[in-house]
Amino acid sequence: MEEIMTTRRKIKSYQDGKVTEIEDIVATEYPLTIRVNGNEFATMVCTPSHLEEMVIGFLASEGIIRIFERDVTSLYLDEDKGFAYIETTAEITPSIHDHTKRFIGSCCGKSRQSFYFQNDVRTAKSSMSKEKITFKQCINLMNALQSSSGTFHETGGVHNAAICTQEGIIVSRTDIGRHNALDKLYGHCLMNKIKVQDKILVFSGRISSEILMKAAKIGVGILLSKSAPTELALQAAEDLNITTAGFIRGNKMNVYTHPERII
Repeated sequence: MEEIMTTRRKIKSYQDGKVTEIEDIVATEYPLTIRVNGNEFATMVCTPSHLEEMVIGFLASEGIIRIFERDVTSLYLDEDKGFAYIETTAEITPSIHDHTKRFIGSCCGKSRQSFYFQNDVRTAKSSMSKEKITFKQCINLMNALQSSSGTFHETGGVHNAAICTQEGIIVSRTDIGRHNALDKLYGHCLMNKIKVQDKILVFSGRISSEILMKAAKIGVGILLSKSAPTELALQAAEDLNITTAGFIRGNKMNVYTHPERII
């Protein structure tokens, strides 16, 4: 199936007391059901692009796979019907498949108690990154991410994310779902053996606790956002040794956790 990220629709537009009929561009939404080893695992509503990467990244973040070549024996997309069929060497146990159970425990040995999903405890990693970046480089990377997304400029209805070095973007992905955009990046890195421990994750959406945990699973040590963080996300970032910066707009930004990496 051709990747169709936008579609055109005739709408009525109201401005300054006048109603006109115009053609607008809207983001495409697509449901994809993932079946793992013959069993239905999850249905994701996404932008229909880079679907294989998204499936691999999602399953890696859920702890189903770790090494693409070793753990994935086959992957087939029936895009017309909206199914992804994946065979893995992993045994899918009820505890892995249950996305609703929370684990209560201290993160990284700290005394503060935090709530995490069970699979977060198994797959989230404390960052060991020694990477550093300047304030100016942070702003340049955010500007590069925003200017590179034609779909966002057309629709205003998608999230953008990129894996970067200090000098620029290595790979960027777009999706209506902020989690999906990160899963596509994660999948791309796994499928192409890109080491991310020394890389920077640049993201257009807010840093919620779930986004922070996704960044930890990917393995980056620096997370830059155009938007705001939440307090629970910042607590997790402190525990997992991840540098977070938000509100990167124009020539301004805020650094919230582990500021020693931003010089």
